[in-house]
This record gives sequence, structure tokens and C-alpha cells, in this order.
Amino acid sequence: MQTSSSNPLPGSPSLLDDEPVRLTQLEKLEEGSTSHHFLKNKPEPIAYDGFEPSGRMHIAQGVTKAINVNKLTDAGCRVKILVADVFAKLNKKMCGDMEKIRDVGKYFIEIWKVVGLKFFDKVEFVWASDVINSRASEYSELVLDIACTFNVPRVKRKVNMLAREYWNIIEKRENRPILLSHRTNNPIILSHHMLPGLKKGQAKMSKSDDSSAIFMEDEQSDQVNEKIKMAHCPPGIVEGNPCLEYIKHIIFPWFQETFENFDDLITDYKSKNLHPSDLKPALTRALNRILKPVQDHFNSDSEAKALLEKVKTKLSKYVLVFCSATM
Repeated sequence: MQTSSSNPLPGSPSLLDDEPVRLTQLEKLEEGSTSHHFLKNKPEPIAYDGFEPSGRMHIAQGVTKAINVNKLTDAGCRVKILVADVFAKLNKKMCGDMEKIRDVGKYFIEIWKVVGLKFFDKVEFVWASDVINSRASEYSELVLDIACTFNVPRVKRKVNMLAREYWNIIEKRENRPILLSHRTNNPIILSHHMLPGLKKGQAKMSKSDDSSAIFMEDEQSDQVNEKIKMAHCPPGIVEGNPCLEYIKHIIFPWFQETFENFDDLITDYKSKNLHPSDLKPALTRALNRILKPVQDHFNSDSEAKALLEKVKTKLSKYVLVFCSATM
């Protein structure tokens, strides 16, 4: 399949620059901090990410991940992305059909290649099923050991304790990105902002609600335009405004050579010098510019087109089965 992209992203500073390190929307690493020391002593740090192949790809998953991964590879990191197909099967995604799950995973990877994920020689996609199957005897022994040592209530307690601890940290940082490194050479956790849904009061996007998000294969002429037209965007109100969230976390990072000052935009919007009737068409045009290489690729490349049709067919069948099972 063709993987070239006409939508490159701007560069970013090296991890070893004299200035405090900046990675995507992440907090500064102070000179002399354990995190900064960790990165300075790792000539090529490895960053880990992952996703569960579980349906269509919305724009936060497609574009935000591309921006973040590009910042990491530009800064000298290698990135390993786990394709959690086994966990998708355990969670009954695509009715637990591994072939369908792997097709969805391939579709995700294809989009990232086209939308602008750079330095593919520094990015590795690791399928969970391949890792487990390659060490099946070790894995089965470990599963048996865990099963003999822990019961389900105990496992749930431990997982809940870790989840609560992590969530408490997020709340203290007011949901800002996190950098954790308690000791030198400990892993550093990097988190980024979660985009809300397009409707009023939606804290996050929903793959089951098509109107709550822009999806990577949405058509320009109708779907993208209509969704932004109907999006919640009250005049003069910044808080809880998904259109401004899209501009801050997708449009500005993507077109950083064109757009410079988000604070000025917010000032104009609060004072109502900038009205939703002006903001929404501009946002729509910018989104369509980002999505055009993806749309062109899936329309012109025969293999990519066949993959998308296969995924759409399987997703529609999955939704029918899921709805029938839950009615």
C-alpha cells in the first residue's frame, strides 16, 4: 500500500537541547530533575503506547496520536505501539472474532501512515497476539501461577487501588499532562488532554454516537461540515466549548507554522469579536485539510479501499449483532 503523505508535521526540539525539554503538550522537564536526568542519559529512549482495535477511528485518536508520536520521534525516541488484539477479543470487540479485530488494527495503522506519522523506521507496531503466541509456554505458565496465587476479588482490589492512585494524580493536576519519575531510570508516564464530544455536556467522544466526533474517514462535503455546524459552540463561552477544544488541541498543534497565538483567539471569542458563525467555517476548513490525504488515499489506493470496505462491513455486522444481543 502507498504510505506517502502530503501532510507533514513540523519538527520539534531534541531531548538534549539546552532549553527545558518539551514533548507535545507535556509539562516542562526542569533542568536537573530526575526525569531530565533520565532522558539525558538515554541516547534513544523507548516510548510505549497502545490501542485496542475496536471500531472506527475518531480524529483525536488519529491526529493527536500522530502529533504526539512525531514529537517523540523528532526528539530522538523510538516508539513501540502495542496493538492490543488479544484484549479486544477478551472484551468481545467485533464479537471476539480475531480476524475482524486484526483487520480493524490494520485499518488504524494505515490511517496513521497516511495522516502524517513520520519516521516509520522509529515506530514499531507490536501485535499482542504475536508476542503471546511466540512465548506461549512461558505465558501459560505465568497465567497458571497467577491463577493459583490470586483470586478474582483480590485482583480487582489491587487493580482498583492502582487506578485510584493514578486518577488522584490526574485530578490534582487538573487533568493536565503528567510526568512521573520517582527514581532515576524509572519509567516516565506521559498523558495528554482528552477531547470532549461535540454535543453539549459530552465529556468525551463516543464511537457509538457518530455525531459526537469527527472520524478519520468522514466525507468533507456532508459529514464534517454538518457535524461542526451542529456542534455546541455558545457565543462568548469558552468553558465546555468543544469547537475551541478542537482548535487548541488539534488545529493549532497541526498548523503551528500558520497559527500562533491561541490566547488572542480566546480573548476575541470571550469579547464576542469572534462569533461561532465565523469560527465554525474556519474550523471545518482546517479539519478538512487534515483529513483530505486520508480520504484521497482510501479512494485511490485499491488495497486501502478494500480494507476500509471490509472494516465497514464487519463493523455494521458487529453493531447489528451487538444491538440484537442487548435488546
